[in-house]
Amino acid sequence: MFSHTIFAQSNPHAGHGSGSSGNQDAACIKAKVSNFSPGHLASVKPGSAFSFMVSGSNGPGHIHVSIREQAIKLDVETKDTFYLVKGSLPADIKNETIRISVSAKSKVSKCDNDTGWLLKVSE
Repeated sequence: MFSHTIFAQSNPHAGHGSGSSGNQDAACIKAKVSNFSPGHLASVKPGSAFSFMVSGSNGPGHIHVSIREQAIKLDVETKDTFYLVKGSLPADIKNETIRISVSAKSKVSKCDNDTGWLLKVSE
């Protein structure tokens, strides 16, 4: 299991591509973020755990999560074909709807995935 605190970082490999006139999007393997748990707009308690899966990412250090623009500490488990990402909501968030923002960097920056989902936090 890989555990780390997430900080913003740049991707030094961004912008690599061929100079040919071929369709570069066809070669793009977009980082995929899926299996959000709890699901979109679920009601949860403060400090609740959440998880999701990422495939096609450049590695555990390239998966970032924030809530209210604050980095969230994650546990990232490497599986055969994906990463299982787990975290917890801050305990001080109560009685509001929040967005868990996920950024998964790919080997090619145009294939990065910035997504997220909403949770209703109530006591």
